[in-house]
Amino acid sequence: MSDFSSSALAALATAASAPEAAAPAPAAKATATAATAVADAAAAGEDEEGDDDEDEDEEAADGGGNVAKKGKKKKKRSKKKKAAAPSGTKVAHSRCLTGYTDYYVKYGQTDPPTKLVSELFPNGGFPTGEICPHGKTKYPDPYSCYARETEEEKRATERLLHDELYERVRHACEVHRQVRHHAQSFIKPGIKLTDMCEQLEETNRRLVKENGLSAGIGFPTGCSINHVAAHYTPNCGDNTVLQYGDVMKVDFGTQIDGRIIDCAWTVAFDPQFDPLLEAVKEATNVGIKTAGIDVQLCEVGDAIEEVMESHEVEINGKMFPIKCCRNLCGHSIGPYQIHAGKSVPIVKGGPGACK
Repeated sequence: MSDFSSSALAALATAASAPEAAAPAPAAKATATAATAVADAAAAGEDEEGDDDEDEDEEAADGGGNVAKKGKKKKKRSKKKKAAAPSGTKVAHSRCLTGYTDYYVKYGQTDPPTKLVSELFPNGGFPTGEICPHGKTKYPDPYSCYARETEEEKRATERLLHDELYERVRHACEVHRQVRHHAQSFIKPGIKLTDMCEQLEETNRRLVKENGLSAGIGFPTGCSINHVAAHYTPNCGDNTVLQYGDVMKVDFGTQIDGRIIDCAWTVAFDPQFDPLLEAVKEATNVGIKTAGIDVQLCEVGDAIEEVMESHEVEINGKMFPIKCCRNLCGHSIGPYQIHAGKSVPIVKGGPGACK
């Protein structure tokens, strides 16, 4: 489903091929500064609480009215909490990206990342991403859809049958995630596209421990600017430089044993494009939420189009409706096959498409 992001953005970027600008978001910097201040205050608070252990004398009267002084009773010393591992401090140059680009330091990764991801998780147990429930079709087949087992039963069965497969996929996911966040730290106006792609792919190869067809990059990195919807990759000698006013779709993949992890995001620096990026993110999320067993592909496209085209963006003082690229689709992915079988539309389709 990751191609929804690049596909939808391409549609928006076509309308948005006006100059863009952006400096690192002040709000993001303020957030990072505030987080540091809160952490310092919390640490200070813990120290003060731990040191507040004065001894108190207690007195009690015996039967004759004499006051006897009891022995000193000490308050229990509060245990200091161990400081949590840092989860990063750097923010991306591009707009509308959350989190820290160096989040991976909490796993013991270097910055920039140089360690194999497999070494960070020597016993497996790679991080699990967000798990979403299956969407439900509007056109159920009473003989199949509701006769299936529950979500919990399906997940338990899948774990038994495909546990090793899930580990390989999650391994590739974490590699992709670390490479993606690192790339967001150096992609900024003035970078040459060939340099950007080479740096990204070299990090990808290093973290996954490239090994022929067993592990490596999934496909050449895509970096499509403005009116270019998708699948543009700079060739040797291409001197294109990312400009302050560009909208760029970045798309790259990581594969382990042919299981390809493909994810795209959009780079923009001018705040005027924020509504564009927000529309695409919302449309992508609703597409993922809608997808599920027995859901017709046209239902996914219908949901995406409805959300996407409910937005508009103002560029250089002129208002534009946001539209989907009708002939740009998502797609299924197979082992060692980046485009496999099914195409996933990002529009509803003609009359009778869903039934």
